[in-house]
Amino acid sequence: MAIMMPASDQAVLARRAEIVAALRAIVPGEGVIDSAAEMRAYESDGLTAYRQPPMVVVLPDTTEQVSLVLKYCAGQGIKVVPRGSGTSLSGGALPLEDGVLLGLGKFKRIREIDFDNRAVVTEPGVTNLAISQAVAHAGFYYAPDPSSQIACSIGGNVAENSGGVHCLKYGMTTNNVLGCEIVLMSGEILRIGGKSAENSGYDLMGVITGSEGLLGVITEITVRILQKPETARALMVGFAQVEAAGECVARIIGAGIIPGGMEMMDKPAIHAAEAFVHAGYPLNVEALLIIELDGPKIEVDELITRVETIANACGSTTCQISTSEAERNLFWAGRKAAFPAVGRISPDYLCMDGTIPRGALPKALARIRELSEKYQLGCANVFHAGDGNLHPLILYDANKPGEIERAEAFGADILRACVEFGGVLTGEHGVGIEKRDLMPEMFSEIDLNQQQRLKCAFDAQGLLNPGKVFPTLHRCAELGRMHVHAGKLAFPDIPRF
Repeated sequence: MAIMMPASDQAVLARRAEIVAALRAIVPGEGVIDSAAEMRAYESDGLTAYRQPPMVVVLPDTTEQVSLVLKYCAGQGIKVVPRGSGTSLSGGALPLEDGVLLGLGKFKRIREIDFDNRAVVTEPGVTNLAISQAVAHAGFYYAPDPSSQIACSIGGNVAENSGGVHCLKYGMTTNNVLGCEIVLMSGEILRIGGKSAENSGYDLMGVITGSEGLLGVITEITVRILQKPETARALMVGFAQVEAAGECVARIIGAGIIPGGMEMMDKPAIHAAEAFVHAGYPLNVEALLIIELDGPKIEVDELITRVETIANACGSTTCQISTSEAERNLFWAGRKAAFPAVGRISPDYLCMDGTIPRGALPKALARIRELSEKYQLGCANVFHAGDGNLHPLILYDANKPGEIERAEAFGADILRACVEFGGVLTGEHGVGIEKRDLMPEMFSEIDLNQQQRLKCAFDAQGLLNPGKVFPTLHRCAELGRMHVHAGKLAFPDIPRF
């Protein structure tokens, strides 16, 4: 697969041996990897259709080392690509031929658990699930739970603003992060936010969360933890038509009921997940909703009755309600394993990520079916139905000529449809390189230039993760230039700095 990336700086590549030696002085021992064989593990993230070995891999284990690496690279004009666990599905951690890949895998310590303030201070390499496991003994957990939570790192979650099954009720990463320590490209170390739920001034945490490694390198994160609800039960509801399941989702939310999680799978995804996990999914339905309700027992019992009534009114053909914690977890096991399950029925697949208004769900699914026929490629749909976050899995075989190109075109048309229906290009996977060239579908040139000005405020040289997110990357001087017409500046009375 070929994709346009920033041209390699041959002057930097000519100094590779010198650069490696300088980095070894900053991160001694096994902290620098420069052999071609050992760097193969870093040539791609979860979007394996794109591969590019880095110039060198650096694995620091202290904030001070990160600061010194970035300061050195800034002084030498060397590009840097930050990387967490490498589970990104948008190519956000794709290396550069002339760049340093800065891995945060050694930052795997939980620094503080503060139950009084319901907060955990953690390093970015700690996995999402490990935070919940660390506080489970006291009845607490960390709410955002992406399907890759057993492997994805909390630093990557912040970079991509990850969601998960429970984001409908408890919010995305941005709603559960309180503060962070971030190192700028200059080497400057900033602390933003903290354990307090409210902070004055600009919402810099909102800027950092979802910034995809373009603004700085996160070396510490403070997250909010929640007390586990008294009761949690799940319904597994089958429908003969996908549109009926979409209508059920809309009616549940319209009734003022906010489930802890509400997920949908279509028939191909149901069959793949059931064969993989044996969760007891009905195989004679076109769509399956998994709806979890949590809170005080009396409230959960009442809501289950109301949801079951709504589902029946929408024409549900099957309805199973969990009667134990083990059964509830089994319902979710299939959904959590849907991505690897689909990998058993297709040699390759592209996992897309777009978001639509809930009311557009039937239209979106109909459009995906039309596109599937147009491109002659299968598609399994798994998504966070409650907040309209679609995850179509486009099935293809990379060994068959032309199929990857058709899969890419299929995926691009799905994302265009999301924008057409009033949604956005990404819900939680980020833009990376996968959606980079589609950004003009959603943003005007003025919008994109303004976003790049924000990047310039953090990274004036444009050295952090270049080639990602922006379809055309301008130099900061170009974005900040003053327009001169007929030898005169516009509005000459305005002070210039």
